[in-house]
Amino acid sequence: MELREQNWMRNSSTWSGYKYQSQPNKEKRLDILKISMHQKVFFVFSFLLKKTDITHKLILDLVPKTIGYLQPNPAYRAKLSMLSTVSKIRGQVRSVGYPQAEGILGDCMLRYGNELGAQSGFGFALLEMGEALKHVAQAKDCMDVRVKRTFIDPLQSLQHKELKEIAYHLRKLEGRRLDFDYKKRRKGKIADSEIKKAFEKFEESKDLAERSMFNLLERDVQRMQHLSGLLEAVMDYHRQSHQILENLRSSLQSRITDASNQPKREFASKSVASTVCYTDIYGFSTCSSGQSSDAPVVVHPPNKVTIKAQMSDKPTSNNDNGPPLDQPCCQALYSFQPGNKGELGFKEGDIIILTSQIDENWCEGMIRGEAGLFPMNFVKVLVPLPQ
Repeated sequence: MELREQNWMRNSSTWSGYKYQSQPNKEKRLDILKISMHQKVFFVFSFLLKKTDITHKLILDLVPKTIGYLQPNPAYRAKLSMLSTVSKIRGQVRSVGYPQAEGILGDCMLRYGNELGAQSGFGFALLEMGEALKHVAQAKDCMDVRVKRTFIDPLQSLQHKELKEIAYHLRKLEGRRLDFDYKKRRKGKIADSEIKKAFEKFEESKDLAERSMFNLLERDVQRMQHLSGLLEAVMDYHRQSHQILENLRSSLQSRITDASNQPKREFASKSVASTVCYTDIYGFSTCSSGQSSDAPVVVHPPNKVTIKAQMSDKPTSNNDNGPPLDQPCCQALYSFQPGNKGELGFKEGDIIILTSQIDENWCEGMIRGEAGLFPMNFVKVLVPLPQ
């Protein structure tokens, strides 16, 4: 009983540096064996306590860093925590998600893509990429939920239950050690039965604390499964993100190729006068040409054109309301369907009024009250524009 049991539950620095020394009298073999036994007990207990302390520090450090990995912006984390607390106080069920960086970037692209319009190649690409980034943000939200369920929650449960219980046993053990130490020093004044009872309580607390720490450290497989859950969640997120972005890359590359194959359009400056039209006293609409102010484009009313076509002995084209050949015009050799906004559609045989030439491949014209651009290789010029 007199083998320094009172020194078992010093603080961790005292335990790690504690050294037992054998008694100088080598003839007391029984006491030497008891000392060796208690040395072994002490070192086992000290080893368990050290590993438990490391586990506790690991959880305190690992959980916040894992949350920081999932939600790197501390200001947003603080805001979400405040909103969650306010909702609990008010009794509201309010779930506010963390604003993922991919989602913020996707919203920005969607906003400006809509402003540019889907007719713009760049605007449509912004819309596609914005939607893809929103899907990536949703995948990251799923990863957050999964990591919290499979990794963070089990570690926090371990901290709040098992480690808390171990801390309780250790405090109780320290109190009983102090009680036993006090009564042992007052031997002679305190009955041996009281000292023995205090030692038994001390021994009982030591066994409880030691068993709790042993059970904690024996659950390595369970904690490795939690770590595997973290790994699987992260891998699934990156796998989904890779698939989403790979599909986006293929679509964007296809659109780049299609846009590169389109005929290039060159800028052609127009004067304000090119858009001025007026109707004279005979009912003729006259528009000044952007090419030359001295060569007006005369557009006859439909009724006059029809009468002239009926009086003419020459065969007419498919365009019954076609203009007379006394102004710049052309005849469609093939049908043309507009693919972009601002292009002019027509059918084979239609007569198109020429208003200006954009470049060697594109002209601007008007038919049936509609104006727009069309390719030159689809038409045959009947009356060229004035030079």
